[in-house]
Amino acid sequence: MDIKRTLLWAVLTISGLMLYNNWLIYDGRQALFGPTPLISSGQAPGPAQASESLPPPASASQAPAATPPQPQKSADLPKAESLPTPQQAPVFNAANLASGEKHTIKNDVLELEINATGASVISAKLLKQLMPDQKPVALLQITPQNQYFVRSGLISAGSNELPNHTVSFAVSKSGRVDNKNFVTFVNERGGVRLEKTYYLVDGSYVVEVEHRITQLNQSSGGGLVLYNEIVRDSSAVSDSEFYSTFTGPALYTDKDKFIKISFSDIEKNKADIPKQIPAGEPGWIAMVQHYFASAWIPSDKSARDVYVGKVEQNLFRIGLQIPIAAIAAGSSYVESTRLFIGPQEETLLEKIAPGFDLIKDYGYLTVIAKPIFWLLEQIHSYVANWGWSIVILTLIIKLIFFPLSAASYKSMARMKEVQPRLMNLREQFKGDPQKLNRAMMDLYKQEKINPLGGCLPVVVQIPVFIALYWVLLSSVEMRNAPWILWIKDLSVPDPYFILPVIMAVSMFVQTRLNPTPPDPLQAKIMLWMPIIFSVMFFFFPAGLVLYWVVNNILSIAQQWQINQMFIKRPAK
Repeated sequence: MDIKRTLLWAVLTISGLMLYNNWLIYDGRQALFGPTPLISSGQAPGPAQASESLPPPASASQAPAATPPQPQKSADLPKAESLPTPQQAPVFNAANLASGEKHTIKNDVLELEINATGASVISAKLLKQLMPDQKPVALLQITPQNQYFVRSGLISAGSNELPNHTVSFAVSKSGRVDNKNFVTFVNERGGVRLEKTYYLVDGSYVVEVEHRITQLNQSSGGGLVLYNEIVRDSSAVSDSEFYSTFTGPALYTDKDKFIKISFSDIEKNKADIPKQIPAGEPGWIAMVQHYFASAWIPSDKSARDVYVGKVEQNLFRIGLQIPIAAIAAGSSYVESTRLFIGPQEETLLEKIAPGFDLIKDYGYLTVIAKPIFWLLEQIHSYVANWGWSIVILTLIIKLIFFPLSAASYKSMARMKEVQPRLMNLREQFKGDPQKLNRAMMDLYKQEKINPLGGCLPVVVQIPVFIALYWVLLSSVEMRNAPWILWIKDLSVPDPYFILPVIMAVSMFVQTRLNPTPPDPLQAKIMLWMPIIFSVMFFFFPAGLVLYWVVNNILSIAQQWQINQMFIKRPAK
């Protein structure tokens, strides 16, 4: 038995099944492996009903009171259904959002639109991240097709009549202080005044959100709880039917690190998350999609309860509850939280919060992928072109693995050298597989050939190549990044399919350099493989195809050189 070919076919079969599984997930069908994520059905969620649901109580909440702090049980906090929507508040639906009062605040990279209802951020445009039509990426938005927004407010065990995301806020002031643009919204209700101020620093994707809570009297009863939520529909974000990326809520704690939560698990009440981020420890919640993310990043001075849930059909949320210390009548308390809305640029994320760079998710191969991206970024700092950076990085990786690749190609060259003798043995022992295998093993031993010699070096390199695949697929830096001539954007497919065709040719040449499979059916399939893979790569980002093309060309050169060495050897 030719073990090398068996392993090769196993790898190709598994790869094909994984690609088909991803296509099923993308198409909203039942996946072959694991649960199928919930995909948007195309029906717009019900915003009016969604907005009326206030945050649920989170478990194990510790509410600090006046000095010394007194514990407050989370069970004392009202459930969402027990908090009626105030009659005077406008209904939070698409019609009101289109006609309601809105205020815009922006800097040179981010433009936010804040609705008076709840003082919620209902639109966020990333001014330097452009779509193919040259319009800014609209990360947060409320349209008939999609809903994605952030909101915050107050709840309490003693009073349902508090400023929350269902009531109308008024703009009290706006302007610029130092290098920040700001706008302040205010609402008074239930004996409490909530002033919500958004500060937007020049050149930053991080919004500083200040909640100033003033106790006008003692009528509010139980301790106040500030909640911060991110709400989103479950529409998957992917640029191709041949690969999929994660879309959904995520959170980070110092103990559990980065946790992704699928919409499907929330739908089935199977989301397994830590219920609380202890005081003094960093932690944050986020909503992640391909290339971009939004996140609430609270301070760590008090414990924060975490919750996820389904708000309405095809509408989900992740939130934090922050207990507020008891406030004396006429006094105020300020809780500052940061809100990130922007691209997953690794060097940018690292500076925001502990573990925040994990939002750019490389999966299980992060330990390999992060150094690869660091090297790619260093190369880019010199050549100032991501396309040429990919070419140089591929060359460096090929040089690093040169000894392993050489061993593999030498083994394949030896196999090709004895191929005629193997064919004779197959004819000689055509009806006796046991004798055939024994004769083949004797031949390998006589010629000092390891049947796995061409496969094992490749297996060692697979984790690196998979990590590089995810680096190129996940890096928002590739968006709108040109290479040469017709390649204007490395994050989208080659518009003229030139790179996939070159890749198909290079794969065909590689196939001709390898030993011909003795089985005629295998031989025909191997000849068709370049065409099959090139068709698949028609839909892959040009940056990924560029990597494979360069890698194939370098492999051909190396393999041809080694084959020439064996051709020139004197025949035995």
